[in-house]
Amino acid sequence: MKIKKLLAPAAVLACSAFAFAQNNIIEEVAWIIGDEPIYKSEIEQAYQDAQQERMPIVGDPYCVIPEQIAIKRLFLHQADLDTVEAQEAIVQQQVDAQLNYLITNLGSREKVEQYFNKPFTELRDYYTTDVRNRFRISQVRNSLTKNLKVTPADVRKYFAELPEDSIPYIPLEVEVQLVAIRPSIPRQEIDDVKARLRDYADRVNRGESDFSTLAILYSEAPEGIRGGEIGFVGRGQLVPEYAAVAFNLNDPKKVSKIVETEYGFHIIQLIEKRGDRINTRHILLRPKVADKDLTEAITRLDSVRTDIVDNKKLTFEDAARYISQDKDTHNSRGVLVNSETGTTRFQMSQLPQEIAKAVGTMEPGEISKPFVMRDPKHDREMVAIVKLTRRIDAHKANLGDDYQLIKDMYEESARGKMVEDWLQKKIADTYVRIEDGWRGCDFQYKGWIKSK
Repeated sequence: MKIKKLLAPAAVLACSAFAFAQNNIIEEVAWIIGDEPIYKSEIEQAYQDAQQERMPIVGDPYCVIPEQIAIKRLFLHQADLDTVEAQEAIVQQQVDAQLNYLITNLGSREKVEQYFNKPFTELRDYYTTDVRNRFRISQVRNSLTKNLKVTPADVRKYFAELPEDSIPYIPLEVEVQLVAIRPSIPRQEIDDVKARLRDYADRVNRGESDFSTLAILYSEAPEGIRGGEIGFVGRGQLVPEYAAVAFNLNDPKKVSKIVETEYGFHIIQLIEKRGDRINTRHILLRPKVADKDLTEAITRLDSVRTDIVDNKKLTFEDAARYISQDKDTHNSRGVLVNSETGTTRFQMSQLPQEIAKAVGTMEPGEISKPFVMRDPKHDREMVAIVKLTRRIDAHKANLGDDYQLIKDMYEESARGKMVEDWLQKKIADTYVRIEDGWRGCDFQYKGWIKSK
């Protein structure tokens, strides 16, 4: 077969991909797959990347890494045959996220360039190719397994045949309902926050202060530590109020008007526009809830709890529907959903710490006393009561309590088998030559070395 010449992604996600000079490595061909070579320099580079990132390689790296590269070439060839294209908007979002991660950890764009000894544009080109290829490979894998059908009988048979030491141990889990009140913030507190932001904006606009310095000193946003810089993002990655103002900025020397979002109040400075993406700095201040308002909310929820527990005038579900101000649970009877798993079950470590502390000593059906907690989404104080709906003690997985988990395990296993079968056939149908010195390996897949 003929494989279109493409830049192969590294065997691991390589944050240090440009940190080593290629011209000091001999261009020796190790493998040929289709009509495309895998060079020793590629393998050496991937090995150095893995060491730099402390990513384990199970087996001889000079066997494992070229096989990984060859497998990716097979997937990319299939992507060419199937005309699989990456969604460029998604690719750019992921590239921006990766580059913003590097900027956050290394301190600035200039330090990233210094660390890799490459211009930022060259780094962006590398990551764009890498992310695009990974996206295309993922699409091919999904297409190979899209027709998988799973029945309860399949799941039962899979579980019955699982070796005892392969059955997962499930730690303590709980199901919880929530009723929360967000106390209003005093008008004077909001006015004080706006006055501070106006002062910062005036100091920058007059040239008396540097925006990034003020962000480091005063911003309550996570980006404050890097001068308030968000990095390149698309409009859809920003909350609407912020995006509406940011994308209308044109002068990098000026500061925006005050912008209110669900996170607080911001002022914004444009850094650069690039097509439909933008890079800005911002300073975020959050008005604080007054102690007396927290006390009033505690008193109110204590009365609600009494009406549920003692007076039987109200159910917890009704309180969640008619009283709770938590948007995520308001219409779901107060039921919390685990964003990591998509289920209603939480390990204690997955709950906000205040809720975990409240339910730690409760029995199913009990309702906590009111307590103050920080809203994990908006990082502001609110008052809550919780009901422990169910406690599932630590146990070995079983079909009764953990059907969805076991079903997911079966689906993952079945998909893996389908992809492996496809790869074995693809290897058998592909011209592969492994040069002397690279052949004495116990490869993961059979058939790389063709019999004469």
